[in-house]
Amino acid sequence: MQYQSNFYSTEIFKAVQSAGLFSDSKVFADAIAKIPLAEIENQYVMQKPTGEALLRFVHAHFDFVANKELDALPDFTSAQQYISALWSRLSRKASTVAKGSLLPLPHPYVVPGGRFNEIYYWDSYFTALGLLDANRSDLVEGMLDNFVSLIDRIGHVPNGNRDYYQSRSQPPVTALMVDLLWQEKSHDKQWLSRVTQALLKEHQFWQTGEDLSCTDKKAQYRVVNMPCGGTLNRYWDPLAAPRPESFIEDIELATAVTDSETFYQHIRAACESGWDFSSRWLANADDLASIRTTDIIPVDLNALLVLLESQIARCFEKLNELTQAQYYANLASNRSALIQKYCWCDKKGWFFDVDLNDYARTSVESLAGVVPMFAELVTPEQAEHIGKKLEAEFLQQGGLVSTLVTTSQQWDSPNGWAPLQWFAVSGFRAYGQNQLAKKIMQAWLYAVETGFEQASCLLEKYNVVEPDKQASGGEYVVQQGFGWTNGVTSRFYRLLVPEVDSPSA
Repeated sequence: MQYQSNFYSTEIFKAVQSAGLFSDSKVFADAIAKIPLAEIENQYVMQKPTGEALLRFVHAHFDFVANKELDALPDFTSAQQYISALWSRLSRKASTVAKGSLLPLPHPYVVPGGRFNEIYYWDSYFTALGLLDANRSDLVEGMLDNFVSLIDRIGHVPNGNRDYYQSRSQPPVTALMVDLLWQEKSHDKQWLSRVTQALLKEHQFWQTGEDLSCTDKKAQYRVVNMPCGGTLNRYWDPLAAPRPESFIEDIELATAVTDSETFYQHIRAACESGWDFSSRWLANADDLASIRTTDIIPVDLNALLVLLESQIARCFEKLNELTQAQYYANLASNRSALIQKYCWCDKKGWFFDVDLNDYARTSVESLAGVVPMFAELVTPEQAEHIGKKLEAEFLQQGGLVSTLVTTSQQWDSPNGWAPLQWFAVSGFRAYGQNQLAKKIMQAWLYAVETGFEQASCLLEKYNVVEPDKQASGGEYVVQQGFGWTNGVTSRFYRLLVPEVDSPSA
């Protein structure tokens, strides 16, 4: 499959990115050519403009889509008012033809905001929580239908609906989207059959390689062979090249490594994880060049794959295909047992990622360790241990830190992210630890409301250790909008002050 268009190999693309005309490489990756790209390339090759002339050439030949959520807003007195107003601004219309790098989608959808002016795969589940609270199940249903369409066309849901994202996915949440709509839609056999086939194709995407001869390999694509004979999964990307949306950043960082192709695959795999970037993937917590993502077996990915397999079983049971239902239920049970065997640490009372090289647990303590509880795969005793450790070490005045390691990476301390707060809160509520769930929600709302008082908007991430300071770290400045923050925050408001006519939690 050709995952990306020819645009990213043109001289004009490389020249613009190398010249640093835009502070963010993604800006030009998302540019829309005003005339056929071949004509632009020919004109560039003939003229070879530089500096200001190159910038004028770019603006003469390319359009750039504005982010309407950044337009002036009324003066809101609360974060809740802001969230309600933002849904329409973060919504995008259905499309039938590609525009630049943007892949068409048959139904309206919601983008995160800021530099992220396209649908993002795992963001959409957390965004959907708020959309349901706003009585927009129609938009949630359309977003799920978009995922089904992407799976049919590409074989998986890509990182986002850009052509340069097609080689990788993100944490699989289509099954979670199906679950959100289950009560409303599962009686519709046509809908049920359609989503079941999509879930099967997504499962096949993650399991590609398990049926190949791997006797001399520890891993094949996204499949990892465990010493006991079972299989788990990792993040992976087949392309060994700089990311178009971070072109110059990748090239500059690759100068510090001996094997640039492997480095690019590790970087891309970390983007598939959604945790881009974190000490989870680094041999040296302070050195992004030491990234080794494909050498890590992530506990959260495998817990989400248990939920995918369980949801497929549930769909088949509803369709009265009981043999198939039992098959996928067994897959889920087997994977859950492997997570317990390899990822749980009695001494620490926590679930860890696993190092592919020696199958030992890694040392990084991260909120990925709560995802097995979100998936309800843990024992009551384990849930109790997780709760004690989380409250003592992860919980700060503004919510939960992503890891217990403080680095310059955005998915480490002191930063907290909405999806990880939701995984924890949902998990603790499932295991009856409602007071701890309440503490987390209240702390997160404190961070959000403190940030809102300062910036009059909601942000992509927060400094939960010092909520009066803006979060930092990563490849770009903190983004405002913001889809999954709005969704999770909306749900926390509702859970703390339940309303009779609200959707069920």
